[in-house]
Amino acid sequence: MTLATVHSRAQTGLEAPAVTVEVDLAGGLPALAIVGLPETEVKESKDRVRAAIVNSGYEFPTRRITVNLAPADLPKEGGRFDLAIALGILAASGQIPGTALTGYEFLGELSLSGALRGVRGALPAALAASQAQRTLVAPDENGPEAALAAPDGVFAAGHLADVAASLAGDETPWHRPEPAPGHQTSTYEDIADVRGQQQAKRALEIAAAGAHSLLLIGPPGAGKTMLACRLPGLLPDMTLEQAMQSAAVASIGPGGFSPENWGRRPFRAPHHTASGVALVGGGSTPRPGEITLAHNGILFLDELPEFDRRVLEVLREPLESGHIVISRAARQAEFPAAFQLIAAMNPCPCGYLGDASGRCHCTPERIARYRDRISGPLLDRIDMHLNVAPVARDVLMGGAQAEPAESSATVRQRVIAARQFAADRGHGPNATLAPAEIDMHCLLEKSARAILEQAIARLGLSARAYHRILRVARTVADLAGADTISSGHVAEAIGFRQLDRRAAS
Repeated sequence: MTLATVHSRAQTGLEAPAVTVEVDLAGGLPALAIVGLPETEVKESKDRVRAAIVNSGYEFPTRRITVNLAPADLPKEGGRFDLAIALGILAASGQIPGTALTGYEFLGELSLSGALRGVRGALPAALAASQAQRTLVAPDENGPEAALAAPDGVFAAGHLADVAASLAGDETPWHRPEPAPGHQTSTYEDIADVRGQQQAKRALEIAAAGAHSLLLIGPPGAGKTMLACRLPGLLPDMTLEQAMQSAAVASIGPGGFSPENWGRRPFRAPHHTASGVALVGGGSTPRPGEITLAHNGILFLDELPEFDRRVLEVLREPLESGHIVISRAARQAEFPAAFQLIAAMNPCPCGYLGDASGRCHCTPERIARYRDRISGPLLDRIDMHLNVAPVARDVLMGGAQAEPAESSATVRQRVIAARQFAADRGHGPNATLAPAEIDMHCLLEKSARAILEQAIARLGLSARAYHRILRVARTVADLAGADTISSGHVAEAIGFRQLDRRAAS
């Protein structure tokens, strides 16, 4: 047999398109050519494959070898095809039975010794292989990750010789990997650690119940970052579908997927020097950015005005749509971006505006320039704005009269009940309500309507801000178990639009 066919998978965005690796052995001067739009990493595989085959105890054919990666118009990158190419050469040269390759897909990079190294995107590849009713053979490093998608449809191995031996009839060398274990909710940081800040804790509870975006404004040391880091512990557990989506995103990300993070809400906190591409994704070969890596989780932007204004503007569309489309001249990729935005900022450049010590000497012009770094359209898309005041000294030091703080587990039960209240109406978190759904589910009492009309007139609210107030008010009502929105619910929701109130004054 001089022709062998092996199945593998490429990586394009979150998709893993099928790639057929065809290996042909012909007469002529010994050479190895790889065709089918391979990138540099794939072209370099010829040297890795040659050394791996020899060091695994097999013979490298001294013939003219042509490797075709089909389809020819799909770009191929990375070392993910090394194992498939090596097995194709062994099958074409008769060293392993070619018929044994049927029903399998192979993924893995080869070291010069023949050992298998992990690759990015094993989980999307395992999902696609399962849908194609084939068994995926992956490196040991990717085994627990791939087993999440198809526990009975994945084999893992540590060496090329193990895979070849198993295909030759010895089933011992490769094995079924164990799926990654789920995380424990108790591993999240507890909101009980935060002393004082009752209004901020209430805002976090509302944000968790309705998946609302939140901006915390306060001086240094007020606890803004500490509060934001405790939001994941208030959120309900991810569904299996959400956990699989987040794991697939992490799998193609720069750090790869860690099995211990299975089912854990992502929490991404990029530095304020991050570029627009780092935030939304991009590159000649589109890769996910921070907003995609935070899918089904939280994106925390600390020191919000310190981000480049053009970088922040790229958040506007994903905040509304929940996805991002990255277009390049040669290709296009769509990534999910259903993240919950939590941001923090100081009230002025020095951070101490309004402090009782009078240490702030920022001029109105400096304060205005500082706040103008955040555009009005972006602020309009943030559901809740809250001033976070410094914690009183006696509360901070844990005085004898301090009341015991609620734990994250207690608050989380109320959040779960509120989300279930919304789910019983037939929709997801209130932050995702469409305008037609707002008209259907956000029923206002007469007094509540009057308060909202006054707020629109006095604060000059946009239509978007009006809808966001209604969504937050709906969440406040859900936490109270109320079917209709009362004046108290609306008043509390308006109270969380503090930047709108400040601008109006």
